[in-house]
Amino acid sequence: MTLRRVNVVILVLLSIAFLIIVHRNLLNLSDFLRQDNSDVAPGMILPFETGFFSDRKVRTGPEIPVVITAAEERLGAAVAAMNSVNQNSRTNVVFSIVTLNESVEHLRTWLSKTDIKHKIITFEPRILEGKISQDPQKADLMKPLSFARFYMPMFLPDAERAIYLDDDVIVQGDIQELFDTSLKPGHAAAFSEDCDSASSKGIVRGAGNQNSYIGFLDFKKEAVKKLGMRANTCSFNPGVIVANLTEWKHQNITRQLEQWMERNVREDLYSKTLADSFTTPPLLIVFYKHHSSIDPMWHVRHLGTTGAGNRYSPQFVKAAKLLHWNGHFKPWGRTSSFSDIWDKWYIPDPTGKFHPVRRHSGDK
Repeated sequence: MTLRRVNVVILVLLSIAFLIIVHRNLLNLSDFLRQDNSDVAPGMILPFETGFFSDRKVRTGPEIPVVITAAEERLGAAVAAMNSVNQNSRTNVVFSIVTLNESVEHLRTWLSKTDIKHKIITFEPRILEGKISQDPQKADLMKPLSFARFYMPMFLPDAERAIYLDDDVIVQGDIQELFDTSLKPGHAAAFSEDCDSASSKGIVRGAGNQNSYIGFLDFKKEAVKKLGMRANTCSFNPGVIVANLTEWKHQNITRQLEQWMERNVREDLYSKTLADSFTTPPLLIVFYKHHSSIDPMWHVRHLGTTGAGNRYSPQFVKAAKLLHWNGHFKPWGRTSSFSDIWDKWYIPDPTGKFHPVRRHSGDK
């Protein structure tokens, strides 16, 4: 009788211990990312899939956190970008993939066919209420996931440094080199300036001066005037960011960006010639003359603009460490330049929903 009681007690204790461990793991993996003075969190980290890496060789060593967004209609882009990073580096890269609820299962199915180490974060669009225009004519340009980069410290609460990548990039170098970019003391981020030597010949000149601040902000507005910024200051492209998240949090960068977004909704501070890139103006204000620079070869851009094939030689594109198809023409579309490079890293969609559009020999 005593032995039976002992066995029962042991069984109960083991059950309680098991439940405590499971509860703690779920709290850690699914912890809501809260923001000061807000009832809405920017997103939620989903648990790793059970056994996802059980039959794969997992990389070890210090983690390199990379944040990337994955919209349903562009999942193939995000997967190709991550695959290019993964295959060109032996480091322990962990992707934080920010997506919407509707895309989680599709993304999980696709990534189950890869060895890309990742966690999925569902973005909460309600965090943007009162911060972006409700103009129906701009709805297509105000994609919620475009603003996810503003909330990096919430997605990576324990990381000191991280990389953000747009989904329309291909990385040809070792991401460790980009991660090791030197940031000056007090700088929360590094960007590629639009006047740098590698991409300046590819600058878009069709919609205002999109290589300087005046192409993104309305310098006739009093709020912009009071900032004392020079209109001809070279702008930067936020499609690739190396962020010091410790400094980002210390300076409360996220809240600063939100305040300028809210102010733009009230006062319409952005340039009337701004074609897209609605994430850029608040970043330009907050980081005015207070950011470091990325090596130009780590952000060769404008590959998605008209005539990109004539601006860059195949030799130059091959030597670039990171290629960015910013612009209207994407490498998974019919009319993009250098789409053959993108094709090399594309992993077919196992569900058959995503298909790159390619020109056939009979097309004119």
